[in-house]
Amino acid sequence: MFNLTSLLGAYSDSPAAQSLLEFEGGIKILIDVGWTDDFDPDHLSLLEKVAPTLSFILLTHATTAHLGAYAHCCKHIPNFTRIPVYATEPVIGLGKTLLQDIYASTPLAASILPKAALSTILLQPPSHTEIAGYFNLIHPLKYSQPHEPLASPRSPPLNGLTVTAYSAGHTLGGTIWHIQSGLESVVYAVDWNLAGEHVLSGAAWLAGAGATEVIEGLKKPTALVCSSRGSQRRAITSKRRDEILLNLIKETVANGGTVLIPSDSSARVLELAYLLEKAWKESSNEQQEGSLRKAKLYLASTTSSSTMNNARRMLEWMDPSMVKELEAASAGGAHGKNSDGKPTQRTHNAPFEFSHLRLIERKSHVSRALSRDGPKVIVASDASLEWGFSRTFLESIAQDSKNLVILTERNAPISHANRGIGRSLWEIWTEKSGLRDLDAISEAPPTKAFSAGGVEISSREIHTEQLTGNDLNVYQQYLSRQRQLQNTLNTDRVTTLETAVDVGDDNSSTSSDSSSDDEDEEQQGKALTAAATLAHGRHKLGLTDAELGIDILVRRKGHYDYDVRGKRGRERMFPVAAAKRNQRTDDYGDSIRPEDYLRAEERDEAEDIDATAKKEAAVGQKRKWDEVGAEAAAPNGKRAINGTNKRRKADDGRSDTKGTATNGDFDSDASDADEGEEESPLEGPVKAVFTKKTIRLNFRIAFVDFCGLVDKQTLRYIIPRIEPRKVILIGGEGPETDALAEDCRALFGSKSKDAADRSIDIFTPAVGFMVDASVDTNAWTVKLSKPLLKRLQWQNVRGLGVVALSGRLRSSEEDEATEESSMKKLKTLNGSGTAEDTNTANDTSALPILDLISAGLSAGSRIVAQPIHVGDIRLADLRKALQAISFTAEFRGEGVLVINNMVAVRKRGDAGRIEVEGLVSLGAMGRPDSTFHETKRKVYDMLAVVSGA
Repeated sequence: MFNLTSLLGAYSDSPAAQSLLEFEGGIKILIDVGWTDDFDPDHLSLLEKVAPTLSFILLTHATTAHLGAYAHCCKHIPNFTRIPVYATEPVIGLGKTLLQDIYASTPLAASILPKAALSTILLQPPSHTEIAGYFNLIHPLKYSQPHEPLASPRSPPLNGLTVTAYSAGHTLGGTIWHIQSGLESVVYAVDWNLAGEHVLSGAAWLAGAGATEVIEGLKKPTALVCSSRGSQRRAITSKRRDEILLNLIKETVANGGTVLIPSDSSARVLELAYLLEKAWKESSNEQQEGSLRKAKLYLASTTSSSTMNNARRMLEWMDPSMVKELEAASAGGAHGKNSDGKPTQRTHNAPFEFSHLRLIERKSHVSRALSRDGPKVIVASDASLEWGFSRTFLESIAQDSKNLVILTERNAPISHANRGIGRSLWEIWTEKSGLRDLDAISEAPPTKAFSAGGVEISSREIHTEQLTGNDLNVYQQYLSRQRQLQNTLNTDRVTTLETAVDVGDDNSSTSSDSSSDDEDEEQQGKALTAAATLAHGRHKLGLTDAELGIDILVRRKGHYDYDVRGKRGRERMFPVAAAKRNQRTDDYGDSIRPEDYLRAEERDEAEDIDATAKKEAAVGQKRKWDEVGAEAAAPNGKRAINGTNKRRKADDGRSDTKGTATNGDFDSDASDADEGEEESPLEGPVKAVFTKKTIRLNFRIAFVDFCGLVDKQTLRYIIPRIEPRKVILIGGEGPETDALAEDCRALFGSKSKDAADRSIDIFTPAVGFMVDASVDTNAWTVKLSKPLLKRLQWQNVRGLGVVALSGRLRSSEEDEATEESSMKKLKTLNGSGTAEDTNTANDTSALPILDLISAGLSAGSRIVAQPIHVGDIRLADLRKALQAISFTAEFRGEGVLVINNMVAVRKRGDAGRIEVEGLVSLGAMGRPDSTFHETKRKVYDMLAVVSGA
């Protein structure tokens, strides 16, 4: 069984992606936790419903559309952090910096309370430290390595399910997922690009350069889940694309204008940053006066230095040319000395070690960069121009017609009520250029910019205010409900058994009997509160028996038994909590006090928050509202604003030792006055206040396609070679999804949508609709006779019981005749009985019976099942097995395993066929060499033998 439900982004304008995959046995996999640029919490309603039943999560790209809601879900959905998450290392590193940039740039990312509250109150956003902690929970994977994931505590067993990551080519570490579960083989490929670029290599569909066949791991899946976004674009070479971009920049710089390129802050920005740094470097090396030398080059985002640091340590995930460039830079580095004995200067920088690109991470540096004279080229976050530094730069350059804004992708509308600045600029460009179809745009891309001509666009500005009055009461009630929900669902904290253990352990762990009566009353209050929560939690929250699970034994009266068959983890044990100690001790029983090991700066920070800590109420006692707000502002108890500013100041003042200017030449101009210019975040709960603003646009607008997505011609080439049984198209607008569906039907020989003879099924689901794409099987039900059943020898193959047998299929009439004669004999002997007695065992009489072949059957008509070798062999595992018996095994050529220079083993693409070729020669003692026979024996040992019966 395989079902797919798109939770967000399918058959719509929204680029966000959330897909729920369901397999046999109740296994549910969530792929991507994307979000839209308006950060509307209503878009996560479907995800919140299925979150408690998820087995694990897979992430594909480090973009807002694929993991923008990950930190929000970890902070605000109970037990979401207990669900295992898997992604490649670049997606983990770049995704962390992306979300840190988002939450530092726009207050709207914290998301507004549900609309039922009729307010614009903002939730508490996760801090930088919390975001880093959430991403540290993600399990890193490498490409082309099958992995058996872990399951969440409430998930059913995965039964040998495996996931394999392959390169998608769209972003650094972007992934095409292959999921194998029983008979179901699913390839999930959204937002991929087969063509290589400067930094990124192409998607891993083909075996290598010049190959024409899809690799075995991605071929012939039972279902191919593919995105249709950009599927109607024509192919344009990266060289032509770069030429158009640089010509537009040179033209604007020569006229003394400023160029703004809005982009994301972690994924596609790497391609832009590398290209522009290379162009500036080539321009500075030219003898003639190049126009690019007149302009300053900036990259603006709050986490730009962290993003580039991640890129420098992940070169092995990029195109092989990046590694060669690093080797060239190391070979020509400052290791030698000149004639004066001084070390030589490095002539080549390693990739992403910038000498011309200056990084901007603070608002004060943005205003300083704009105040500088001369032309400028600025790459700023974000591509939607709704948040980030791109919005600030846009408002500053809007009035000058010499300036230029280059769009690098087609922006989707933010919402029905707010189209967004990026979408408005796209519509202005399509109207001025007269090109509305992506097919026409890519076929003949415009090489010039078009003036906005004084068009006015409306935008909304967002700022925060402290909560007061009724808003404060609404937020307090919301926190109370959420706390009750989390306490009821989090069984590790509020079961009555655990509370009793905690109370007893707290009293026994004290070193003296000087505890006061007030402390005893507080502990009793804690136990009573927990007991009341358990008694009424199910009634208030409406939790079903299935949601309670094994906790029903302690949360509902009258239940004394729970079926633990087939359960895993804590569901197999009675919910008794282990005793907890108040003080941590080492191996020798000495108490460990963490405050004794604080650094000087941490000690100062602890002293700063000591006054707030003294006001904190004891356990079980009510707290005042202002204390709740202070705790929300510092959720870890030791995260004060002063300490954060100290670390930020230290980060802003440091310079990269490898020659990368972290903040360009702004560090030399920094002063104490600049620190005061930065807006300090408000403490406690806040609300969002929206104001409308009109911007008059006089600059020029251009479009250069840097989205890095697959084109129409490549899709028509790749999909037939994948040979899927079913195709599910998601992640695209309605017209382009329908167009790709018609192309697929034409490619697979089906002319009409309802043709009965089409070779494959093509689905185009909308958000919230389930698609049943289970594998097609033909099954017949028969009864096995008892003699045959005793002789079967079952073999375990990938968690399935398999047996080969030979038998004789007969109807049940023979059994009816035999049973009828036996009943007649019984009736004669007993002298009693009725006619109904002869039909008591005929409920399953319609089923045919498979029995042993009679011994009297002629030998010519007897068919004997031969042993069958079932399984799949990885040549890397075969190599290890041969090396274990002291054979020399190494890979040569195109994936050929050579053993002892005598035997060659290769794997053909057709159903994983193994070919063993070699010579049988005589050894030193005149005996035949055993290399060939031992190799074949190891091959057979790695396969499951299904014997006949």
